[in-house]
Amino acid sequence: MSDTLTPTGFIGLGLMGQPMCLRLCEAGYPLTVWNRTPDKLSKTTEAGAHSAKSPAAVAAASEIIFLCVTDTEAVEKVLFGHQGITESGPGKLVVDHSTISPMAAVEFAARLRDKYDIRFIDAPVTGGVAGAVKGALTVFAGGDPVDIEVARPLISCLADKLLHMGDNGTGQTTKMCNQVMVMNTFVTMAEMLKLAENGGVDATQIPKILADGFANSRVLELFGERMARRDSEITGLLAVAQKDLDLIQALGKETSTALPMCGTATELVRLAIANGLGNRDITQFIKIYD
Repeated sequence: MSDTLTPTGFIGLGLMGQPMCLRLCEAGYPLTVWNRTPDKLSKTTEAGAHSAKSPAAVAAASEIIFLCVTDTEAVEKVLFGHQGITESGPGKLVVDHSTISPMAAVEFAARLRDKYDIRFIDAPVTGGVAGAVKGALTVFAGGDPVDIEVARPLISCLADKLLHMGDNGTGQTTKMCNQVMVMNTFVTMAEMLKLAENGGVDATQIPKILADGFANSRVLELFGERMARRDSEITGLLAVAQKDLDLIQALGKETSTALPMCGTATELVRLAIANGLGNRDITQFIKIYD
């Protein structure tokens, strides 16, 4: 069967999932979609996707099923719960773009393979909503290299980099390493911008001023000015950042790795959430210093 005709499923149409779905529609893939809250389906169905009543129905109509859901528990429910993917029968390939526990990814892959004859790739992404819209994500993939090559033509619609990191779980471990850098940078950036403000400097200019020096980063380029302006547009929730930090801490414990800076970042983000910022954009974190 031609790659462009591969029946494809997508589960999870949130901030990242929806633009990813739209890119698959634009590429001509026959797409069946499901979301826990049906009100998010309209853009993808208008673009030509078919909506299904359950994850099992998505899988029944698809050869490859992409997931992009909130957390480890949501992935487990979509895979193994009532009307989950495993009820659709064997022979499917699941590509999980969610950010979940690396240990859970290993366990899910083994259960799917041994009990249901379903293949699984853990394939978390980085690049944010802007990368999802442009098809410029980076994918960290863990799994069988044969399965990754099967999925590559579809993933190439979503990402300009697909990196095979090793066996199941290594994709998620790589994402945790990515998030260590990202989350610590966010916390440091908030402190730096507040220091600028309190010192009489226009903090909105700081990202441009630092752009050519060692202090620059993609986080500073993309989010620094927005954070300084207290921009309320949602591109990533603080509650999701907390989830990722908790995953990092769990992996540190599992691997006997000391992560003191991440521990501090975790407590500060937890404080922000306790102050009602959990459903706000991650740039709103700076408000704990106001």
